[in-house]
Amino acid sequence: MIHFLTRPPGSLRRRLVLGVTVLATAAVLASQAIGYVVLRSWLLDRVDEQLVGFHPPAPAFYDALDGTLPAPGERPDMLPSDFHIYFYDASGHLLNDSLGSEAEPGPRLADDVQDLGLRDGHPQTVSASSGDGRWRVMLDPGPEGMTAVVTLPLDTVDGATSKLLWLNAVLLVVTVVALLALGRWVVRLGLLPLTRMESTAQDITAGRLNLRLPDTDPRTEIGRLGKVLNSMLDRLQKALLAREASETRLRRFVADAGHELRTPLTAIQGYAQLALRPEQRSAKELGEANRFIVQNAERMSLLVDDLQLLATLDKEPSYLRERVDLLSLAADAVSAAAVHSGSHPVDLGPLHTPADPTGAERLDVAETVGDPHRLRQILENLLSNARIHTPPGTRVHVRVGATEAGTEAGGADRPGRTSASPSLPERLSISVIEVADEGPGLEPVDAELVFERFYRADPARSRRHGGSGLGLAIAATIAEGHGGRLELDTAPGRGCTFRLVLPAADSGQEPR
Repeated sequence: MIHFLTRPPGSLRRRLVLGVTVLATAAVLASQAIGYVVLRSWLLDRVDEQLVGFHPPAPAFYDALDGTLPAPGERPDMLPSDFHIYFYDASGHLLNDSLGSEAEPGPRLADDVQDLGLRDGHPQTVSASSGDGRWRVMLDPGPEGMTAVVTLPLDTVDGATSKLLWLNAVLLVVTVVALLALGRWVVRLGLLPLTRMESTAQDITAGRLNLRLPDTDPRTEIGRLGKVLNSMLDRLQKALLAREASETRLRRFVADAGHELRTPLTAIQGYAQLALRPEQRSAKELGEANRFIVQNAERMSLLVDDLQLLATLDKEPSYLRERVDLLSLAADAVSAAAVHSGSHPVDLGPLHTPADPTGAERLDVAETVGDPHRLRQILENLLSNARIHTPPGTRVHVRVGATEAGTEAGGADRPGRTSASPSLPERLSISVIEVADEGPGLEPVDAELVFERFYRADPARSRRHGGSGLGLAIAATIAEGHGGRLELDTAPGRGCTFRLVLPAADSGQEPR
């Protein structure tokens, strides 16, 4: 018993077929039992009606007492059908003579009427005197204290019910066999969508992740299950692709970080070995070696600081939360850039908006809530990027203003625009700083990757026109941490426009 309870369940198809067969068999058995009981009761009622409706004639009592009743078979017209009558005298003793057919064996009756246990008008069933036959008997009072027992054989009732039982048994066997055969076919047909889903799931498990379950009819349970599973598979595939992309970026990040660190470390090691050689070196040569060691150490220190900053911003960024006037921030940055670099003229002007596409309106205050030091870091990075990656004499325009987020003003994606952060809600009040240069611009392939860490458009990875490739990645991360984003509009020959888009101070938008 314990082994049976602990066995694993069979297949769903088998359980459905067996369950349907058991239920149908129970229903057939119940209907057959009801039919059997109804038929038997009806047949017995017919026999009882005959018994109640028949009364032996009074002369028959006296003839039985005198022993002058005709012998069985001599007067077949005296009693209807298979009636058989037994007589008891006034003292209750069974008389030898009886009236009726030659049916043998007759009912088993007691010699004394008191031992019969019968009541007037209430038929009862008794067994035959020998064999398996049965009789229906009823007590009928006669003249002068005599009593008659009127009987009818139940052969007809038993024969009919016996034939019905055999017919029911054959019908039950045929029904069970038919149910097993047809049930398997119907269940197999009904579970065909589930079978197809199973086959597709096996193919997906084998590595064909682009497959989807074919049956998604929302009107059926299996269809709704297939729809939910397809949605889950889409999410899993996206998660796997995102994980794969993340692992690829991580491997590339580690490789780029190793590449960036290896160069200054190699230079430091070479110049240190040169300084430690036993040969006499002039003071100029030693100074030159020390200078290169210091330069490469500073470069490596800056790279490590940038990596640590990126790790901090990714993990637990900590920003001040105060109102920041972006116009004042931009004016300070432009003044500092004009002092430190005279090769690239920098000017400050109003933002070009859809309402004012030429930027003819006067400069106005644009405020946001955030960390002024981090926002100043973004602006300095953008100005330094414009100065390094454009030829001398290239003009750089810094524009500041307030507007609403959209494809024209900024904050939303459109063809030709790239960003590492998601779009802002349409018509959100925003404050914008643009740094636009009149340089050669970027190819679309380079523009798509410009916010990647360690990415530089120079395929030779030269540092003549840039640093380690972390500046824009840091700037984009800071912008996203303030609830905004950093985006780029560019095309070959049309310059680059980097746009810092931040929620306005009174927009109610919280940083991400």
